[in-house]
Amino acid sequence: MATLCSSAAFLALFSLFAAGFVGCYVTDSSVTCPAVSLAVVTGLLSLWWRSLRQRDGGTDRRVCVLVLGDIGRSPRMQYHSLSLSRHGYHVTFVGFLDTKPHQDVLNEKKIKIVPIAEVRGVRVGPKILTYVTKVIVQSLQLLHVLLSMELQSHILMQNPPGLPSIAVAWLVCVLRGSSFVIDWHNYGYTIMALSHGPTHPVVRLAKWYEHIFGPLATHNLCVTNAMKDDLQKNWGIKATTLYDRPASIFREAPVKLQHELFMRLADTYPEFKHTASEDPEVEAEGTVFSVRDPTDGSVALRAERPALLLSSTSWTEDEDFSVLLKALEVYEGFIKGGAVLPSLVCVITGKGPQKEYYKKLIDSLHLEHVKICTPWLEAEDYPVLLGSADLGVCLHMSSSGLDLPMKVVDMFGCCLPVCAIHFNCLHELVKHEENGLTFKDSLELAEQLKSLLSEFPSSDGRLAAFRRNIRTSRGQRWDDNWDQNVLPLIAGPR
Repeated sequence: MATLCSSAAFLALFSLFAAGFVGCYVTDSSVTCPAVSLAVVTGLLSLWWRSLRQRDGGTDRRVCVLVLGDIGRSPRMQYHSLSLSRHGYHVTFVGFLDTKPHQDVLNEKKIKIVPIAEVRGVRVGPKILTYVTKVIVQSLQLLHVLLSMELQSHILMQNPPGLPSIAVAWLVCVLRGSSFVIDWHNYGYTIMALSHGPTHPVVRLAKWYEHIFGPLATHNLCVTNAMKDDLQKNWGIKATTLYDRPASIFREAPVKLQHELFMRLADTYPEFKHTASEDPEVEAEGTVFSVRDPTDGSVALRAERPALLLSSTSWTEDEDFSVLLKALEVYEGFIKGGAVLPSLVCVITGKGPQKEYYKKLIDSLHLEHVKICTPWLEAEDYPVLLGSADLGVCLHMSSSGLDLPMKVVDMFGCCLPVCAIHFNCLHELVKHEENGLTFKDSLELAEQLKSLLSEFPSSDGRLAAFRRNIRTSRGQRWDDNWDQNVLPLIAGPR
């Protein structure tokens, strides 16, 4: 409807312009044609601007959620969309549709996904030409999408990535009278600096860009108090801290659900398979972790099972998985040296640019007591795997030192203890010796694995104590946290 109205308005305005242009020739007017043309163009732009800002009865209940990335791998923005829809808002969710979003998002009638294409830029000539053309084409695409949709009361966008989406979203909000909200997950320029270095011209341009356009938002959200303080001190931005919280889907998984997931994974990944009993009647269905009793159908975890170690990643420069791989080699050495420790199945989930590089490193390892696999899980299976694991490992090294790994939030939602690599503000999430441990290098991680798993699967060791602490200290879930911190910004006076 909005597109049709804009088209009709454009045709009417074009007719007005044509009439004025012809009139300046057929009449004996003392007004010059350039002056008439300027007046007509000004009128055209004024009327077009008014048509862009034309509100209707549903405008206040429409919000655009924008991420210049893969919607399926943007859980926080999916949660925003679900929270908005839960409060009766109609959400237009704009982003790349590379992987499947969570089924709750797909099922929600108030959420409309508008996919955009990832632009590559010109592939010939210098790299700067590729980057410039990519930014220009992506800007035009975003402008077309955001100006064509029905008028939204707010545009809520994720940063990073913010180039060029911050400037484009701000411009659209100015043109259409919408409120602009940035959710700061990190700083884009610090992520770029990981691969280009802090003095690279593109990195310096990205930093300037974020400093110029970031303060133009109507409201700002951020993921830590450390980032809130930095935004205020160095950017002049007043932000509201919205800590990542686990959604209700992240919880400890019942043994039956664990077994069903293990059986599905065993079809593809031999690390989950169990050698069948010599008597097939004794054990009809089992994995290396679990077994179903053929007599009554009950499911139980094996007493002599390996420990399930889980890590998730986007396979980017801010996570050095060689740290984990070296720690697993040391752990293997502990077992070969006589230490009484369980075997390990290490599952590393996710997609990203460095996955193939690390898969080659994994294939070069020759470990007997440690098995490693790197599956990509559907959105519905990932929480079940977290809820089935014995220990989580996080290698997220914040490029800015100001954000927190959402994967750890999800692990804690499943009462899964974590070993996480240390950085400055990690203490806002991981409490050392309370809900997990922090480490600085491979050797320290290996020693922590040895210590935590030495009594596995007993419920009396440190690992079990951490799990009990997480159960008793869990705070707000996402919905309550969002209602308290974000809903007033959306529903309040604009």
